Amino acid sequence: MRKLTIALVVVLVAATLAYSQRATIAKRVMSRGMETVMANDTLAELGDGLHMAVCGAGGPMPDIKRSGACVAIVAGQKIFLVDTGTNGVRNLGRMRYPLGKVAAVLLTHFHSDHIDGLGEAATLRWVSAANTRPLPVIGPVGVTQVVRGFNTAYELDTGYRNTHHGDTVAPLSGRGMVAQEYALPAPGELTTVYDEEGLLIQMLAVQHDPAKPAAAYLFTYKDRTILVSGDTAKSANLQQFARGVDILLHEALSVELVAIMRDSAERAGNPIMTKIAIDIPDYHATPVEAAEIARDAGVGELVYYHVVPPLVLPGAEAAWLEGVSEVFPNYTLSRDGTAFTLPPHSKEIIRTSEGL
Repeated sequence: MRKLTIALVVVLVAATLAYSQRATIAKRVMSRGMETVMANDTLAELGDGLHMAVCGAGGPMPDIKRSGACVAIVAGQKIFLVDTGTNGVRNLGRMRYPLGKVAAVLLTHFHSDHIDGLGEAATLRWVSAANTRPLPVIGPVGVTQVVRGFNTAYELDTGYRNTHHGDTVAPLSGRGMVAQEYALPAPGELTTVYDEEGLLIQMLAVQHDPAKPAAAYLFTYKDRTILVSGDTAKSANLQQFARGVDILLHEALSVELVAIMRDSAERAGNPIMTKIAIDIPDYHATPVEAAEIARDAGVGELVYYHVVPPLVLPGAEAAWLEGVSEVFPNYTLSRDGTAFTLPPHSKEIIRTSEGL
């Protein structure tokens, strides 16, 4: 009993000392931890091939596991972002991707939840690597207007940063963004928006009326392929170009769960949320419809993103996925941080991260 008492006293004293020195301990841990984080670089760890990381797996409504729509595609040591939803770029930093190596952003359409992180993406890319050229932003007709607006909004900020840090951190030649605008191709056609160092990126049309134009992007590198749908209803055109791709990232909305939201909004006397829940199902695919596209196109892996509605309750993910397994078994319901790698000239599809 005496030994136990002595042990408890020792533990109590140690705990008291640790608590009294918590600030000093925290600073030491922070110093060592920050050094490790700053030295780490996921891009350097990736081998050659086509790689994908979901930096934002959700839609416009808050979800603790899924931020605004954002997908990172890596090929040849270059990073391409498809859309820049809320918190997506910060998640990319948490995943230790060097933001200064973002080669371009590709916008699928101009809904706010796909572009609201664009200013942050351009700023972090600029100052984290002292980039001397603006961030290219590729998209369908309308992207020039969007880029012009962001550049205007951030004009004062970029001036402050150059004045404060100088060209060592924030060279004025690299501030802001430059738009690269393309007409949306007709159904059955593709438009090349990037073709360098073995990476081919092609734009195709999808259906998201009244948000139009709306595009998807097909990435091809060393015989590996990834197709990112953007927001779309079930699309025969997308299915045509999804044929045989290794990974299909497809958005989806559960009509049943949104109907529950609608009914709840009606009972709560919330006409605005009721109207939104009535309106949104007709311009998104359901999880089962996305699975049908994956099955009929013979894709390797279906990865769900832009998940609507938020899946915050226990069992919600199972409810959202009802019927999917019966249609197409090779699927992943992504969350922020889900990542895959596709080795070159191979059939392997390797999941490297479940999420953050």
